[in-house]
Amino acid sequence: MLSRDQMAEIGEPGDMEEVNEAQGLEGDRSSLKSTMKRNVKTQSDSPVKEKKLGMMKQFRESIKRVGERSHLASNSKESKDKSNSEQGGHGIDPEVTSPTHQLPPPPSPCLSAGSPMASPLKGLGGSFQRKEGGESAEDSLQKKHTRTHSDPSAIGDSLLKKGASIRRSLRLVGNKKDKALKQEQLQPVTEITVDEKREREKERVEIKESYILPEIPLTPLSVMQINKLIGMEVLEEAYLNLLSLCQEFQREREECTEEASSMELAKKEKDLRLLYNALLDKVKEIVRDSNSFPSRNKDLLVHVARVIQEEEKREAEPGVGGVVGPGGWRGAWREAVSEGVQATLKSVHLDRPEQNASWLAIHLGMLGKAIVEDLKKVKGELQGSYPPSFDVFSTYVSCYHGAVSQHLKRLQQQVTDLKDYYTLLDWIINHYESEKIMSSHSLRPEMEAENIGLSLEEGFLDQLKGKYCMRAKEEMRASLDKILELENEDMWIKKQAPATDDEHFFNSDIHMDIWTKVKSNAVNSKRIDADLEMGVVCSCLEELQQFPKQFENKFRYCCNSMENPSLWADYQITYINSFKALKEHMEGYRECCPTQVDHLSREVDGLVHRLVQGLEDQFKNDVRPYLRRMMTRKWLSTDEDFQQLLSRTEKLSQRCSQMRHPYVQMFVSSLHYYVVKEYVSQLMKNNYSCKNRKHDKAATKMRVQWDELNDLFEEMKTTHDWLHPVGDHLSNIIGEKNKRDIKNHLKHLVADYPDISKKHLSAVLYFRGLVRGREKQVILQCLTELKKKLGTAGNTGDKKRGLFIDMQVTIANTNCLANMPFSCLSSLLPDS
Repeated sequence: MLSRDQMAEIGEPGDMEEVNEAQGLEGDRSSLKSTMKRNVKTQSDSPVKEKKLGMMKQFRESIKRVGERSHLASNSKESKDKSNSEQGGHGIDPEVTSPTHQLPPPPSPCLSAGSPMASPLKGLGGSFQRKEGGESAEDSLQKKHTRTHSDPSAIGDSLLKKGASIRRSLRLVGNKKDKALKQEQLQPVTEITVDEKREREKERVEIKESYILPEIPLTPLSVMQINKLIGMEVLEEAYLNLLSLCQEFQREREECTEEASSMELAKKEKDLRLLYNALLDKVKEIVRDSNSFPSRNKDLLVHVARVIQEEEKREAEPGVGGVVGPGGWRGAWREAVSEGVQATLKSVHLDRPEQNASWLAIHLGMLGKAIVEDLKKVKGELQGSYPPSFDVFSTYVSCYHGAVSQHLKRLQQQVTDLKDYYTLLDWIINHYESEKIMSSHSLRPEMEAENIGLSLEEGFLDQLKGKYCMRAKEEMRASLDKILELENEDMWIKKQAPATDDEHFFNSDIHMDIWTKVKSNAVNSKRIDADLEMGVVCSCLEELQQFPKQFENKFRYCCNSMENPSLWADYQITYINSFKALKEHMEGYRECCPTQVDHLSREVDGLVHRLVQGLEDQFKNDVRPYLRRMMTRKWLSTDEDFQQLLSRTEKLSQRCSQMRHPYVQMFVSSLHYYVVKEYVSQLMKNNYSCKNRKHDKAATKMRVQWDELNDLFEEMKTTHDWLHPVGDHLSNIIGEKNKRDIKNHLKHLVADYPDISKKHLSAVLYFRGLVRGREKQVILQCLTELKKKLGTAGNTGDKKRGLFIDMQVTIANTNCLANMPFSCLSSLLPDS
C-alpha cells in the first residue's frame, strides 16, 4: 500500500515505473479503495466532470445515444428486453457494469467536459499511453471493480447478446416484422432550406467572445505530466495546471528565505519557462496545421483561442512566461497562420523550367486553386472555432497577400523567357484579384469587406515590367536576325525570284514578320497594362531602328556579286515596297512613341533612297554607252543606239509598274530627268556640226526621238513634265533654215528654261552648223537681251527645274573671229 508521501511524488519522472509496479502488484481491495478515495479527495474542488473511462464505455455511450435519437427506440427496447429474457436475464446494462456508475466522478479542472485528467494518478493512467509491459492504474481499477459484480464470462456473453439487440435496433439485421414496424414508425421529413441550413451552421459554430476560466486546481500536476499533456494536445488540462504551477511558484517565491529554497525556485522558474515555450510551440503547431486537418483541430482551436485570450489578460501581471516575442501570443498566432499559409503555397507542385515549357502557367493555375480552397476552409470551418476578435478570415487573407508576394518574388528569379514574364504579370494584375481567386463567389460575403490586392514590395511591379520590356527588346533583336537568315536562305542563296501580291507588286514577307512581332507584343502587353504596352512598343521600335542598316549590309554582301542584273533590280524594287509598308505599319504607333517612330522613319527613308539610287545607278550604267553616242555622225545615220536606250527604258518601265507609290513616281521622274539631261548634254560636247544642210535631218530625227521618249515617260507617270518642251525648242533652233530667224525661237526657250546660258546656246548653234559669223553673235546678243527683259539675267531660275545649269560645255576650236568680242564687230552690223 502506498503512503501519502509516495502519492504526492508519483508524478516525478523517476518514480513513475515504481508507481505502476505498485499498482499492478496491489491485490488488496481495501488498499485500492483507500487509494482511490485519496485521489478523489485531492481533486475534490474541480468544477468539471471526469472523462468517461475506457474505449468500450465510450462505444456503449455513443450506441446508446444513437438508439435514443432513433425513431425506432421503442422497438430497440423491446428487442433488448426480449434478448435478455431469452438469455435468462443475464444481460448487463452498461450503466451497471461501469465502474463510474458505482463511484461518483471526481471533478477535474479543465476547460471542457472531455478532459481525461481526473487526478494526478488518473492523468498517468487514463490520459497517457501505458508503458510497455505494465498496466495503467485506470485499467487496473476498472478490472478490479468489475470483478466485484459478476463473472467475466457472463459479462462477455451479455455483451454479445446486447450487441445483437443493438444491431437489430439500428436496422443492421431484422426480419419482416421489424421492417413492418419500421415503416409504421417512419415520420415525414421536413425540407430544410439553404438559408435555414446556413443559419443553423452559423449558430452551431459561433464562439462567444467572453468566457469564464474554470477554477485553477490548488495542487498542480508535475512538470513531466503537464509537458506530456501538452504533447498529447490536451491543452485545457495542461494550461490550467500550468497556471496552478505558476501560482505555486509565486507563493513559494514570496515565502523564500533560505539559499537552498532560492536554488529550488530557480529550477522551478526554468521549468515554467520550458513549459510555456512548449505550450507556445504546440499552439503554433496546431494553428499552423489547422487548415490541413480542419475537422480534427476544430475543438483544439477553441482551446487555443482561450489560452491566447487568457495570456493576453495576464500580460500586465508579473509572473513567469515563455519567450513569446514582441507581438505577444496574438502575434505568435498570426505568425503561425502565416507559416501555415506559406506551407500551403510550398506544397503546390512546381516543375523546373527545363522540364516543362509551361511550368509557370501550370504552377500559377494550381496556386490560385489552392488559395481559393484554403480560404473556403477558413470561411466554412476554421473561423467558427475562434471568437470574433481574432478576425480569422481577414488574418488569413492578409497572410496570403504577403506570402504570395514573397512566393512570386522567388518565382521571378527563375523567369527568363518573355512568355513567362507575361504569365507572371498577367497573373498578378488580371487573375489574382479576379473572380478566379480573391473575388471568387465561394468566398463571399466575407471577401467583400477585404482588400484583395497583393502586398508587393515597392517597385517590384515596375521592376518586373522593366524586365519584360527588356526581354521583349532582346527577343525582337533575335527575331530580326532570324528574319535576315530566312531571307538569305530562301531568296538570295537560291536566287529565287520575288513573289507578287494581289495587286501585282513585288512583295517580301519581311515587313509582315516584323509588324506581326511588334503587334503581338503590343496586344499582349495591353491586356496587362496600357503603360506596359507603350513601354514594350517603344523598346521594339528602338531595336528596329538598327534593322534598316543591318539589312542593307547583309543584302549587299549577299547580292552584290549577282550576275543577273534583272533579278538584282527586282530584289531592290521588292525591298523598296517592303520597307515602305513597314514604315506605314509603324506609323500607327506614333501617338505613343513619337520619337522612336521618327527615328525609324528616317532610317527607312534612308534605306529606300539608297535602294532607289542603286536602281538608278544600275540603269545609268546600262544606258550610258548609248547616250554618249547621241548627236554624232553615227547617230545621224543609224537608230541603233537610241533603240537600245528606248528598249532598256521600256524594260525598266515594266519593273516600275511593280513598285509602290510614291517611290515609283520619284524613281521615274529621276530617270526622266537623267535621260533628258544626258540626251541634251551631247549637244554641249561640240562633237559634231551639221554641215551641208544636214541640220534638217538632225532636227527631224531629234523631234521623232523626243516624242518617243516623252510618250514613254508619260506612260511611266513622270512628274517632270516640264522637261517635255526642251526637245521641241532645240529642234526648232537646229532645223531653222534661215539663220536670222533662229532668234525668234529664243523667247520660248528662255521662258521655259531660264538657266540656259550663252555658252549652252553657242554649243547648240555649233551643232546647227552656225560655227562663227555675225549671225551667231546676233543670236547670242538676243539671248542676253531676252534674259534681261524677263528678269533672269544672272539668275538660273527655279533650281528644282534647272536643266542646263549642271551641263558642262566643251569649247569648240574655231578661228580667231569666233573669239572676237561682239563690240569689235558692232560697227559692221547694220542698223536695226
